[in-house]
Amino acid sequence: MLTAETGKPIKEARGEIANVRIGVRAFIERAKHLYGESIPAGQEAGQEKTMQITKRYPIGVIAAIIPFNFPSDLFCQKVPPALLMGNSIIVKPSNYNPLTLIEYVKLMIEAGVPAGCIQILTGDGPKAGQALARHPGVHLVSLTGGTAAGIETMGTCSKNLTHVMLELGGNDAFIFLEDGDMDLAVKETIWGRLYNGGQVCCASKRFLIHNSRKAEFIERMKEVISNLKVGDPTKEDTDMGPMININAAKRIEEQVNQMVAEGATVVCGGKREDAYYYPTILDNVTKDMEVAKDMEIFGPVISVIGFDTVEEAIEIANQSSYGLCGCVITKDYSLGMKIADRLECGGAIVNGASFYRSFEMPFGGWKHSGIGNEGVLTTLQEMSRMKTIVLKNIL
Repeated sequence: MLTAETGKPIKEARGEIANVRIGVRAFIERAKHLYGESIPAGQEAGQEKTMQITKRYPIGVIAAIIPFNFPSDLFCQKVPPALLMGNSIIVKPSNYNPLTLIEYVKLMIEAGVPAGCIQILTGDGPKAGQALARHPGVHLVSLTGGTAAGIETMGTCSKNLTHVMLELGGNDAFIFLEDGDMDLAVKETIWGRLYNGGQVCCASKRFLIHNSRKAEFIERMKEVISNLKVGDPTKEDTDMGPMININAAKRIEEQVNQMVAEGATVVCGGKREDAYYYPTILDNVTKDMEVAKDMEIFGPVISVIGFDTVEEAIEIANQSSYGLCGCVITKDYSLGMKIADRLECGGAIVNGASFYRSFEMPFGGWKHSGIGNEGVLTTLQEMSRMKTIVLKNIL
């Protein structure tokens, strides 16, 4: 079902659905060990006879607005922790591919979750999603989607002081230093840029390659891309299927044409057939072009930007208004750590693509890439309220 309605290659769909077993169990175990804290008597002057303890309570009704690209994964990131903390949840799927999430909700009800505690609302995001954000009976909106949608949702929620968790767009920088392992860079680029046809918020999108290795990187990537199979997503040997719809493919086509008009060169790809957009490498991209800043291409386009110094690479990486994730490839882990420390983003990967998200890790962006953190380490706290109970003069 996930492959049929999304165009995701069947092997990727199997992997995404298999993740649910990992994520649900992790949230359950974390919930078991989410203890309150205590402030012993005498921690500050005047409190010698008083104890203070914290407890967590449900926040209420949560609206989970889930995008098209990873409906199963994000259902797992939002629904189990909401229910574990005692909340009710309304799932709002993308109107492009709601069927998988409808099936999940049906299965949850069959498994014993009361129907009133989990519901699903289909419809167009600007209508159905904003209706949820506007409703005074909704206490938290957890939205994964584009930055424009996140800003609109936050504005709507502000009318009722409704809590928000926003995981938004990204234009992640992939920094390859002069000493980097080229085999690793190629492997991570295929994984980190072309997975799900590049329709990934934390995909590496700006490829900052040291000028001494840029030609080699492009040639190697061109060779590997030429052997990828683009086609029917139900076939076992398909590497990349269509975009979510023809409009998404047309949008990528428009963005690539804009870059070419600005001076970029198509090395390979640059071709659309209906809803398919073929893997594309663009050379001669400069740091002044919009794609090097705030143009997020949600598709299989590798934009290559050359640099000469580490400082220049960091400057280019940080010039974007986005700050979801970033990465650096280098054999010098000490230098890699220093660069990761300076990247203005919520997640930084050393010797791997920015497309990295374990269930355990806090996942969230800086700047225009979001508010809040999602993951086993943080979501349970985000989806609950804290109360301090004071036992005055108990001692």
